[in-house]
Amino acid sequence: MTFLTRPFRLLMLAFAAQLLAAPAIAQAPGEMPPAGVTFLTLKARDIPVTSDLPGRIAPVRIAEVRSRVTGIIEQRVFEQGSLVKAGDVLYRIDTRLFKVRVASARASLQKAQATEANAAQQLERQRVLRDRKAGSDVDYDNAAATQATAAADVALAQAALDEAEINLGYTEVKAPISGIIGGALVTEGALVNADAGDPLATIQQIDPVYADFTQPAGDLLSIRRAIAAGTLAAPTEGESKVQLIFDDGSIHEKPGSLLFSSATVDSTTGQLTLRAEFPNPNRDLLPGLYVRIRIEQAVRKNALSIPQRAVIRDAIGAAMVYVVGAENKAEPRQLTLGPALSGEWIVEKGLAAGDKVIIEGGQKVMPGAVVAPEEFKPAAENATQADATATEPAK
Repeated sequence: MTFLTRPFRLLMLAFAAQLLAAPAIAQAPGEMPPAGVTFLTLKARDIPVTSDLPGRIAPVRIAEVRSRVTGIIEQRVFEQGSLVKAGDVLYRIDTRLFKVRVASARASLQKAQATEANAAQQLERQRVLRDRKAGSDVDYDNAAATQATAAADVALAQAALDEAEINLGYTEVKAPISGIIGGALVTEGALVNADAGDPLATIQQIDPVYADFTQPAGDLLSIRRAIAAGTLAAPTEGESKVQLIFDDGSIHEKPGSLLFSSATVDSTTGQLTLRAEFPNPNRDLLPGLYVRIRIEQAVRKNALSIPQRAVIRDAIGAAMVYVVGAENKAEPRQLTLGPALSGEWIVEKGLAAGDKVIIEGGQKVMPGAVVAPEEFKPAAENATQADATATEPAK
């Protein structure tokens, strides 16, 4: 076995110590560069308080097409599922019987008119005779009564003729409103009965349409109490925005208007029913369609909001953010968050206007660490600057 001498062992230990210390000596002169972060300077603004509520589409008007006379359907004029206008002919009923009734009523009127003319002549003769003292007052009175009865018969016959002509006009079943007509419920050759009242078709007006939606009564009461307490402000009349959201998250191109809120609460569900009206020029909102209604019900005055991506959760799940403080040092702030709004959080407590909130890069900083801040620029502004750079001539 070979034994190393004491001086040689000391020399080897010193060399090993230098090797171990070499990395530390190389890193000592340089420090980690500040982490690059993007910050947003908070500004107070008025933020609407919105609610997303379940709703269902309903037609503005709905009418069942019925026959006002009894007869046989000769022709169906309309195309099923098409758009019809008020007054368009939908069905035609056999007119022969009704034309006969019109002719009979007209003949009765002519007879009554002839009788009335004769009675008028008799009355005039009796007047002349009475004036000459050749006729009695009784004869004159009888002639006057006969003439009045004949005039009444003329009026009665005229009314019968008018009714017959109206019924003849009812042989053309017309659309009572404009809208989309559904399927035909009767076919040619069918007997329709005015007394039975069975519908021949249904028309629904769907431009515009109603959206009936519900809200818990407690939520609406909380908003009204906050408005009364001054925490929230009521929206200006006529400026409340109402939007319709489809199942895929897309928003209907036309905003709506709130029509009313029911005065009673459903005893079984505790919900209030509200109704809004939406334009539907493309007829893509069909009756029975389930949608979500986003409605502005109040306004938060001078409120603060931050992007949701800026929020960090600590070990216990509490919300916090970093702000750029003095000497560009990251300062943690504990937050009390309100409701979410279009990718942002409403900040109840923890921040003030003018704070520079780190929205990108906050996960890689530590409390008190020096950062390299850069102010956030919206995508539209960045695109404008990029276009300006691209069009600038090369130097």
